[in-house]
Formats: sequence, C-alpha cells, structure tokens
Amino acid sequence: MARLFDAYIIADWTAAEGKKLGDQSVWIGVAKRDVRFRLYTETHNVATRAEGEALLATLLADHRKRGDRVLVGFDFNFGYPAGTAERLKLTGTPWQAMWKFIASNVVDKPDNTNNRYQVAAKINRLMTDNPWPMWGAPAKQAQRWLTTTKPPAGAGADIPEFRATEDAVRKGRLQPKSVWQMHGAGAVGGQTLVGVPVVRRLLEKLGPSGAVWPFGTGWRVLDAADVEPLSALVVEVWPSMFDARPNPGEFKDQAQVRATAEALAKMDEADDLSKAFAPPKGADEALIARVEQEEGWILGA
Repeated sequence: MARLFDAYIIADWTAAEGKKLGDQSVWIGVAKRDVRFRLYTETHNVATRAEGEALLATLLADHRKRGDRVLVGFDFNFGYPAGTAERLKLTGTPWQAMWKFIASNVVDKPDNTNNRYQVAAKINRLMTDNPWPMWGAPAKQAQRWLTTTKPPAGAGADIPEFRATEDAVRKGRLQPKSVWQMHGAGAVGGQTLVGVPVVRRLLEKLGPSGAVWPFGTGWRVLDAADVEPLSALVVEVWPSMFDARPNPGEFKDQAQVRATAEALAKMDEADDLSKAFAPPKGADEALIARVEQEEGWILGA
C-alpha cells in the first residue's frame, strides 16, 4: 500500500506568557524520509507562538512546493463539549462558530503576552453568568467570572466536562484534562484558546489544499484519493498516547513531538493510519454528527 503522507509535523503548543525556550515552550517535530526512503526526525524549538506559526507556514510552503502531502498534528482541543456553541448563542456549524469566536476575541502578541484569562471569563459570563465552566487562573487574573480553583461540585452540572473523545481515552494511566481547565499542570484550556486561531490562519493560507479532520473530511476511513488533492491535513493529537521516552539530552516536549511524528509515520507505513481516521466500532449516528460538527476527535483515540 502507498503511504498517505510524505511528512508528519507535530506541534507541541504552549500558552506561556513571555519568550521561552526548552521546557514548556513551542516544539515542532518533523518526520520525513531521506533520498533512500529512511525515516528521520528533526525537532525545532522557538521562543514564541508567533515564531512557531511562521515556522509551520514555512515548512508547509516548502513541502507544498515539492508536491508533498503532510499530516500536521497539534496537541490541543479543536472542539468543545457538545452544546458549547449553543450556550454562547453562536450561529452556524458549531466548530466553525467556536473557531471564529475564539479568533475574534483572543489577542496574542508577538512577545507571547495574551488575554486568554479575560476570554475565559467572557465565555463564562456569556454561558452561565457564573465562574464556570472555565476555571483556573493565577490569583492576579482571578475575577468575578473566573476563579483560581475548580468550581464546587454540581456547579454547571448541565455542561459536559469532557468531549466524547476524552471519555474514550480516559482509561488506565491516560487521564486527559478538560478543556475548561485554564491553569495548572497539564491544563489545555489556555493552549486551545491561543492555538485555535493559529490553526485557523494556517488553513486559510492553505486554501483548498488544506483540510482539518474530522470537521472538513468527515469521520471515516481516509484513503489516497481523499488525501491526494491536499498538501496538508491538520489533526488533533495527544502525544501522551505514544509513550515518548526522552533520549539523553532531550527535553520532554522535544521527545513527545519526535515520538508522535515517528509513531504516525510508522502507522502510515503499516497501512494502519487510514483506519485511525474512522470512528471506533459501535459509534452511532448521533455521536458521529456530534464529533464531525462540534467536538472533534483525538487521532488514534
């Protein structure tokens, strides 16, 4: 079987304020093949999200010129739990409406300073007029609609804490955080707010040669004919699923982007990747619609 992709790019994003390299900064891993078709990986570390976005745009443009097809993975949520867009009174397809809302509210400056906590508070104000469902902030960022700690049990009980994909993954040692959590170890809420606008802009630059899974492709097996018109397919990944072990001298995030890119390349080589784009057995029509229109899915979950 022919491989679906020629290269695999994984971005480990961050919501950090201020320029930073090393741990808890932006890492980008690229797995591709040399002239003898041997797989090799390179990793890049940049100090700001703006530099990360520029690097991704350059990498994608270079591969596009060569006629390569690239799988691009980001390690934050592409969607929110079902009903979020409706609670925010947004119109249109829920995932697109959420992306537009986030992009029009988030201000992320070239030096990494951003207003993610203010946007989280606005989401709470519009959804519940209470300090939930978003939660978690440094003391100096806390306010009426955003608290430092998780809301009391039962608060916002009518709003799902997790998407269906997190429920599918939450078994054993794998315990993904809720997108509502903005602060604390492993929190993904802030990364999602500063990350979604980046994905949106990259897809706008790609035009018809870019697509986002599963929103733009459908939640189904993808074959060569589906991928052939594209230069890049953008997906949500969760590197913790790939059990990355740092090599000597590697940072943890560096190991994660390398290992995730290598794992997806090997799945493609083994003809297992096309099936990873499809729903798990037993997924009903309601779940498929929910994933395709609003929540998204973690590739490989």
